[in-house]
Amino acid sequence: MPNPVPAISEAESRVMEVLWRKAPQTSEDIVAAVQQGSDWHEKTIRTLLGRLLGKGAVSAEKDGRRYLYAPVLSREQWQSQESRSLLDRVFGGKLSPLLAHFSEHEKLGAKDVAELRKLLAAIEKKER
Repeated sequence: MPNPVPAISEAESRVMEVLWRKAPQTSEDIVAAVQQGSDWHEKTIRTLLGRLLGKGAVSAEKDGRRYLYAPVLSREQWQSQESRSLLDRVFGGKLSPLLAHFSEHEKLGAKDVAELRKLLAAIEKKER
């Protein structure tokens, strides 16, 4: 039975983004990277890193007097969990109401529609 994907908060996902771009990194590197795009304090970022470590979303390996952090949870695993959660919570687990929502409330360009048609064609081909 596969391990469940840990739930990652929006704030924690900002720390994960830093690690998904480059890993392993020290906590100092992570703090500096997150602070570039926010006004978060160092202690807040370190707390988030500790939570992620506790959830098993990141690992820490001792490197001399410091630790190097790396993601255990992949971006793809997180995206899959988040998209499934959104579908279940907001659209009753059905994809067509989600697409209908975007077609009614968002601008779908010709390129978006072409990509959707290509995906649908690939799904239909698999089902045959």
